[in-house]
Amino acid sequence: MTSTAPDADSAISPHPAAQRRILTVLVASQILSGAGLAAGITVGALLAQDMLGSADLAGLPSALFTAGSALAAVGVGRLSHARGRRPGLAAGYLVGAVGSAGVIAAAVADSAVLLFVALFVYGAGTATNLQARYAGADLASPAHRARAVSTVLVATTLGGVVGPNLAAPTGEFAETLGIPALAGPFLLAGASYALAAVVLAVWLRPDPLLLARSLDAAERAAADAAKASDSDTAANSTSLVSAPTATPSPGLMPGALTMILTQLVMVAIMTMTPVHMHDHGHGTAASGFVIALHVGAMYLPSPLTGWLVDRHGRKKIAAASGITLLAAGILAAAAPDDSVALLALALVLLGLGWNFGLVSGTAMITDALPLATRAKTQGMVDVSIAIAGATGGLTSGVLFSAAGYPVLALTGGVLALAILPLIAVTASGRR
Repeated sequence: MTSTAPDADSAISPHPAAQRRILTVLVASQILSGAGLAAGITVGALLAQDMLGSADLAGLPSALFTAGSALAAVGVGRLSHARGRRPGLAAGYLVGAVGSAGVIAAAVADSAVLLFVALFVYGAGTATNLQARYAGADLASPAHRARAVSTVLVATTLGGVVGPNLAAPTGEFAETLGIPALAGPFLLAGASYALAAVVLAVWLRPDPLLLARSLDAAERAAADAAKASDSDTAANSTSLVSAPTATPSPGLMPGALTMILTQLVMVAIMTMTPVHMHDHGHGTAASGFVIALHVGAMYLPSPLTGWLVDRHGRKKIAAASGITLLAAGILAAAAPDDSVALLALALVLLGLGWNFGLVSGTAMITDALPLATRAKTQGMVDVSIAIAGATGGLTSGVLFSAAGYPVLALTGGVLALAILPLIAVTASGRR
């Protein structure tokens, strides 16, 4: 009976005690950062519309903080590669907190230029929130990798759902301080990101990436020694053992493409939903409620998604993401302007489709990458995801103004179907 427990633990991770501690710390930081992440989604577009007096550039805030997250993804990835996940993630959240303070200052000064610069910096929090999922997978065994990713993602749900519903209360609090109400959620964002940075800097020990590298090096050294003892051709055996650690497998491209497309479609539809609701007489509380449900659907199903990905394979769940996003686009396009319930359901499906794509795509690229280059390459993949999000945010305002919300939603849903042929053409193997 006592002999089965180590076997079960080793199936989850080669260092189960460290993995449990790491996941606990990551969960705590994700709960905090989730509230910060939701601020820009809830009121960013409305703040820009209020300053500019037009919806034409209402998608620009989303484009800016996703573009900022692209630059931050490079920085967090490179710092994590050089120093480990702990300093990389903590630094990313601190930069996001600085951006939040900048947004508040811009609102007080009524400066659109400062707002756009601050939103760009604020995007670092978004990039860091996403990159934390990789830290959860560093020590996980391949058969449990998607579930480790999903554990980190689901932790964002609490902050992500609570954050938008605090849009009205934080707005009222901001007004008591002489700050415009729409900047209120960024007070919460700044505090949340700063606290997440502290949690990671103090408690994310051992560092998951550095420990995974040391375990991998020890394993390869043991394999080299075993080969050397069995054969006089130690040099050849060393190259055979070491070679797989330097070259990505074919899963990198389909995983990256899945996440890029799901991010583009999700951001485009999500960004303009609060503007669409505002234009048809719905208040901040109603749009905050819809976005809260959307953010919940982005993260809350993660444990189930992780199990499905590990159980049924990466490709099948990636394909399901495209179909789910299409359903979201159709429902959002068909929903009556006065129906908060149908818009909420459409945004729930939008979040669920994104979740399917992110968990399956993350598992694919983590499977594909060797530890020696994992953090740096993951950062570059997240750059592409952020650029896709920026593209979706920027074009959504233009398409919304030119053709309306239904056309925007339907276009996004149809575009998501491109995931199916991409997966079919680029993916190889059973999973």
